[in-house]
Amino acid sequence: MSDIVLGTCGRLGATSGTEAADVDSPEIDPIDAERMRRLEKVAAALIARAERVTESRADGYALFQAATFLESQVQKRTDELLAAKLRLEASNREIFEAKEAAEIANRSKSKFLTAASHDLLQPLNAARLLVSALAETELAGDGKQLVEQVDRALAMIGDLIKSVLDIAKLDAGVMVPEVTTICLRELLGNVAADFAPMAARKHLRLSVKAPYVAVRSDPFLLKRILSNLISNAVRYTRSGGVLIGARRRGAFVRIDVVDTGIGIPDQHFAAIFEEFSRGPAQGKDTEFNDGLGLGLAIVRRMVQALDHDLSLRSIEGRGSVFSLLVPAAAAPMTYDEPTLPPIPEAEALVGTRMLLIENDPQIVDAMAALMESWQCPMAVANDIGSVIGLVMTGVFMPDVIIADFHLDNGVCGLDMVDAVRTIAGRDLPAIIATGDYTPAVDAKVKANGLTLLEKPLKPSELRALIAHLLS
Repeated sequence: MSDIVLGTCGRLGATSGTEAADVDSPEIDPIDAERMRRLEKVAAALIARAERVTESRADGYALFQAATFLESQVQKRTDELLAAKLRLEASNREIFEAKEAAEIANRSKSKFLTAASHDLLQPLNAARLLVSALAETELAGDGKQLVEQVDRALAMIGDLIKSVLDIAKLDAGVMVPEVTTICLRELLGNVAADFAPMAARKHLRLSVKAPYVAVRSDPFLLKRILSNLISNAVRYTRSGGVLIGARRRGAFVRIDVVDTGIGIPDQHFAAIFEEFSRGPAQGKDTEFNDGLGLGLAIVRRMVQALDHDLSLRSIEGRGSVFSLLVPAAAAPMTYDEPTLPPIPEAEALVGTRMLLIENDPQIVDAMAALMESWQCPMAVANDIGSVIGLVMTGVFMPDVIIADFHLDNGVCGLDMVDAVRTIAGRDLPAIIATGDYTPAVDAKVKANGLTLLEKPLKPSELRALIAHLLS
């Protein structure tokens, strides 16, 4: 009898019963088998944990390396920021020092311009007063002509000095606009009155047509702009006339200065606003060629400072129109039309007692000569002590005071006028004269109810003003 068994080679084979009995069949204890399975699980768990620890240590090292790199980058950027901060602080110090130096230079320039306005114009003022006094004397025909030529030359020098100083002040930022509400018709009337004698000598019509409107601008700068435009219009017009007009244009008022003069070629429109540009020469006509070429350069700078608009239309040989656009004020203004007194002859002031408050000996001598030619007694004071000695003691009681704005030791002519009026016990007519003609000075004089005249003084203007104050 034979059995079928599975051999180790996996083949079916036949064995005898005896051989089967000789082979041992291994048997595994169930407990050992279970223990082996548990050990295998423990081993697998330990292997997995070891792998995780290894991976964790690898990640930690990578993180350590990354942290070390980032720290080095942060330190590098911190060092760069610190260096940039130090450079910025050094640059700020340099900027601050440069600003301080610029402010000191600007203050020095302001002081220089103020001193130059006064010191340069003082001798010129004296010269014009002396020439005017000479003109009042009996001179032959040739002598009168020479005096007129000298006076004309001095006037040109004065205009040149004032123009150069104005440009310097505008470029230095010293002349800062002080915008206020202005009655335009009054301003235009006053400017036109200044040029009426000049237009009359040339037999030109000079008229003003303006409504009662108010504008927002700086009265000093606006008057200088219009004065320069009107001066050019009268100078460059042979026949016909000059019209100063104004019209409301929405939120603005347009001021036109219209002339029937020689006109301006198109190619010269830009050039005439540059310094020392006068356009083409006009032969031997001295009235046309006497200009300094600075008037419109000053106009351009003042218009820019005020943020106004200026335009030009012109036809060569027929005339020009300068149009200035100025912001309109909220409400219109009215005023009483002034009646300008005629310019009196020197005889009209005979016997008028003048008190001159002045610290410049040249001006004192020149004014004394002029007053002598007008037959006006004059006394001089330059401090409170001399005022007391003259007025309080009754030695000299003036009819009119003429005071310089800037006196010695920082004394202001306004204070001297107040002192004389206090001692006299009444508001004597007074005129303030200055070479430092600025909006601030003008405002101070007006606040005291006085009239300001710009040096160098024009004797005809001074005479007319004195007569007006005494009327």
